[in-house]
Amino acid sequence: MLARFSVDDGDPKATDTKLHGFSFRLGSDGERTDIFTQSAPVHFARTLDQMLAFLRARMREQNGKPVEEKIAAFTARHPETRHQADYIAAHLLPASFACTTYWGVHAFPATNARGETRFIKFKVTPVGAEGVQAANDATTKPADLLYRDLDSRIAARDIRFSVMALLDRPGDPVMDVTIRWPDEDAREALRLGTIVITGVEADAACDEAIFNPGNLAEGIGHPPDEIFAARCAAYAIAQKKRRY
Repeated sequence: MLARFSVDDGDPKATDTKLHGFSFRLGSDGERTDIFTQSAPVHFARTLDQMLAFLRARMREQNGKPVEEKIAAFTARHPETRHQADYIAAHLLPASFACTTYWGVHAFPATNARGETRFIKFKVTPVGAEGVQAANDATTKPADLLYRDLDSRIAARDIRFSVMALLDRPGDPVMDVTIRWPDEDAREALRLGTIVITGVEADAACDEAIFNPGNLAEGIGHPPDEIFAARCAAYAIAQKKRRY
C-alpha cells in the first residue's frame, strides 16, 4: 500500500487549513484500487458548472480579499454549497493526520460474487483511543507541523486505520455529493480491513503516483455523479503540474 496525506492549502506555513486529505493505493498494477478521502463527508459543489461558479465567486480582488457580496449572492442561489463549510465549522480538525476520520464523498456501485449490487461510501477511521483524545484537543496546525507530527508518530509506532464501507438504503442520494446519506454517522457499515502505516517514503514516491480514483478493483464501479467523472481527468492534469 502507498498512502498520501495532504491539506487543502499548498502553503506549508498556512494556518487556515480546512480539510485533511488521505489518498491510498491498494494492490498492484494488475488489480489496483486508488481511493481518495477527506475530513469532510461532502463536496462543496454538485456539478461542474456550479463548482466553476463557486470558485469564480471567491476570486480575490486586487486588494487580496474576496468580495463578500459576491459570495453571499452565490450562496443564496446555491444553498447546498454551504454544506461542506457548515460541516467544517461544526467539526474542528484534529491536530494530527493520524487521528482524523476521513470520508469518501462519492457513492460507488459495488457488486458481490452473487451479482448483487448496492452502493457504498468509504469511511476511514483511526484505530486507538488517542484518536478520540486528539479530536477533543483539536487545534489548527500549519501543514509542515502536521507532517512532522506524522513522521514522529510513525517512527514511534505504526499508525492504523479501519477502512469501512457504509451500505446504502433505498432512496439514498447517489448523484449529489453535497448532501449526506441519512444517519451516515451511525449507519450500518462493513469493515473491509485495516491500513497499517509503518514507514515514510521520500516525497518523490507520492509525487510520481497519480492516485486516480478511476482505478478500481473488479466489482467496484464508477460513481454516477458528475464530479467523479471530472475528478478522474483532473487528477492526471494535476499530476503533470506537480512534476513540472
